[in-house]
Amino acid sequence: MTGRDEELETIATVLDVGALLLTGPAGSGRSALLEEAAERATVSGIRVLRGAGSAFEADLPYAGLNQLLWPLHADVDGLGEAHREALRSAMGLDAGPAPDRLVVATATLTLLTRAAPVLLLVDDLHRIDAASATVVGFLARRLDGSGAALLAATDAGDDLAGIRTLAVGPLDESAATALLTASFPNLAGTVRRQLLAAAQGSPLALHELPAALTAAQRTGTHDLPDPLPLGPRLTALYGARLAPLPAPTRRLLLLVALDGPDGSAALATAGDLADLLPAERADLVAVDACRVRFREPLARSAVVALAPPGERRAAHRVLAESTDRPERRAWHLARATLGPDERVAGLLMRAAHSHRRRGDAAGAFAAMVRAADLSPRGADRSRRLAEAASVRTDVDLRGVSRLLGDARHADPGRHGSVPAAVASAHLVLNGDGDVDTAHRVLVAALDDRDPAHVDALHALLTVCAFGGRDELWVPFHAAVARLRPGPPTLLALGASLVADPARATPSDLALLDDLIGRLHDEVDPARIVAVGRAALFVDRMPACREAHRRVVRDGRRGGVVVAVARALVNLCLDAVRTGRWAEATRLAAEGQALCEAHGYQTLRWPLRFGAALVAAGQGDEATTQDLTAQMLRWSAARGACSVAQAAHHTLAVSALGRGDAEEAYRHAVEVSPPGRLAANAPLALWSAIDLVEAAVRTGREVEAAAHAAALGQVAALSPRLALVARAAAATVEPSNERFGAALAVPGGERWPFDLARVRLAYGEWLRRHHSTSAAREQLAAAQYAFEQLGAVPWTARAEAELRAAGATPAAGPAVLTPQEREIALLAATGLTNKEIGQRLHLSHRTVGAHLYRVFPKLGIGSRAALRDALSIPK
Repeated sequence: MTGRDEELETIATVLDVGALLLTGPAGSGRSALLEEAAERATVSGIRVLRGAGSAFEADLPYAGLNQLLWPLHADVDGLGEAHREALRSAMGLDAGPAPDRLVVATATLTLLTRAAPVLLLVDDLHRIDAASATVVGFLARRLDGSGAALLAATDAGDDLAGIRTLAVGPLDESAATALLTASFPNLAGTVRRQLLAAAQGSPLALHELPAALTAAQRTGTHDLPDPLPLGPRLTALYGARLAPLPAPTRRLLLLVALDGPDGSAALATAGDLADLLPAERADLVAVDACRVRFREPLARSAVVALAPPGERRAAHRVLAESTDRPERRAWHLARATLGPDERVAGLLMRAAHSHRRRGDAAGAFAAMVRAADLSPRGADRSRRLAEAASVRTDVDLRGVSRLLGDARHADPGRHGSVPAAVASAHLVLNGDGDVDTAHRVLVAALDDRDPAHVDALHALLTVCAFGGRDELWVPFHAAVARLRPGPPTLLALGASLVADPARATPSDLALLDDLIGRLHDEVDPARIVAVGRAALFVDRMPACREAHRRVVRDGRRGGVVVAVARALVNLCLDAVRTGRWAEATRLAAEGQALCEAHGYQTLRWPLRFGAALVAAGQGDEATTQDLTAQMLRWSAARGACSVAQAAHHTLAVSALGRGDAEEAYRHAVEVSPPGRLAANAPLALWSAIDLVEAAVRTGREVEAAAHAAALGQVAALSPRLALVARAAAATVEPSNERFGAALAVPGGERWPFDLARVRLAYGEWLRRHHSTSAAREQLAAAQYAFEQLGAVPWTARAEAELRAAGATPAAGPAVLTPQEREIALLAATGLTNKEIGQRLHLSHRTVGAHLYRVFPKLGIGSRAALRDALSIPK
């Protein structure tokens, strides 16, 4: 009864109202609601009498009434003579002439009233015999107050005039998901989404469709068949609706079902649209001048599934001849072909590559597998299966090993291919996480004569970035340099901005900015996340967010899994850098669950890194230590230095928050040595300020100065790097001018944690140089920012400095909510409550209530003291 709370509440009132008619199409759950009502009535001590319409008994007068009243047949003799004779004759207990229907109806009402409390349940009322239906209609209008009640179920459209009706519609998305998950908990995510889309909330379909699949299909190891198998009850349901249709109608319905969303090509080939009229009358389709729409998604599947295979192939041949779209023609020919056919296989491979260029990896994969099936030569079949395996790694890793095995079996003499190497490397990297083996497989397979060579280089880029070691990059850069006339744009950007962003050139950044500017028109999710990966360490991910969110939204509806996971990685790390820590934590959790469900084990580590950084910043020491310990153990066993560097960066941030500069320095130099930003270590751009601060605090002035100078060389890469580079210079050689230059970087507020750290360092220096008023201003702003982030240890550091500067932290702006602070700032300028309310679209009473809470928080008693309490310069 998932998702049926409202219906059950209405049904619970039936004994008070006398009768209720449930309407809805077959499969909507009407019968299940009747069963639930029967169970609840029995528990409550109410007698339940059941009946159901049947096509086999529709011509037998009073057959339905016999079902309903048979448990009470012994009580019939207690009725008056006229009622007794009429009811015994109607129920077949006595022979005799046909009784008067009104007498039968009144006798039944009398019998039920004497048996009360009693509940009559009538399923499939539309199939019950006419005589019994008359009696049921009579009872429905007269049971109120009798102690008896009627609950009947019928097809939508059938009703008893004047009787209260409850429409039983499809389950909503959340209820349908809950029902499917509860009934079939081991469904793969992509399979669950496809079944939900096909079932459209029908409870029967949600039970039948997954039950008709094989175990391998349910877990995603094998792809779902097209059309979906319907199961026995759905087959019977739709078979009964389709069988009476004329043969021309069924043929045209099949063309429409196979044609696509609107059936336009089928209509163009149709000899007579009037052939669809019987299907319209059966409520299967809606037709206008140029479009046909199936009223139920499963009706399309049923039309295809119930058509004989020969008719399906013939329909595909007709559609192949009528379309001018190459991809569609290739698919129709592929489905019309029984045996091997190289011509059709070639057309399908071209369609697959077209699918892939649009970012439709799932469509490309399906086309490649079918092309392999149609390939006459083992070598072609092997090559196409290997390419399908390579594409499959973007959709789901399950089934990739089987495809590679099939490719080897198809051509045992073949010694591997570039696509097979790409697929194998993904399996190795996401299985054991063995960076060196994945690297070796790819390097050995590189072949610039193979069309998949660039795919292999993209895969090698991922392996090298994950490994994070200089020697891994050497063959990659050599292979990229050999490409003629040059590497594709995204590969070139990966070789620069992913491998070593600290040494990016102005032309690299200009190329990246151009790609970012065109993301709103980009449809390929793989390209979107590749641009985001290049943008991440040069701080341009904020401009890529909306495109990434689009990838995630599409992926939740069944898109490319690996692109969604990578989009979540980019969004998560961007949220960490830009101070949206709650969002970062949520994205990390969603991404890890997705990776776990689909086997992308390696992509879990950058997501854990994001979660660990938030935990470190917020002072959650237990989570920080647990996650970084996992990262260090895992990376040490697999040569994944980038994961180790991420752990050390996290631990440096954690140590600085606690004030342990020595430990922070020890971890920071594991990311990059002092005095230079390590090559092929993108995290050097994030951890540089940690190293400078830790070096200064531990008396390592030379190392601090050298690293600040190195950081200054990359200040032009982004405003954030300009901010931290100037902050590093001010940390090494403090002055009002240097700190002021850091705080003056345009847009610094977009990186609240970095900006707050600058203010904290500036406030500390000002306090030590006895500029306590100016120190309090900086420290109060830092404290407020840290508190908004939930950065507990950093807030404590700022509060300690504020106390040393003679201020009471608890009386500062950090204790105010954002709206309280906004109201307080406006009040400090002299505005009245009414004027503030007009600006903020609040009532003056609401403004007054906020100020009533603000004054004690700030330790003041009047508006006149707001300016000083908020540290507003006069």
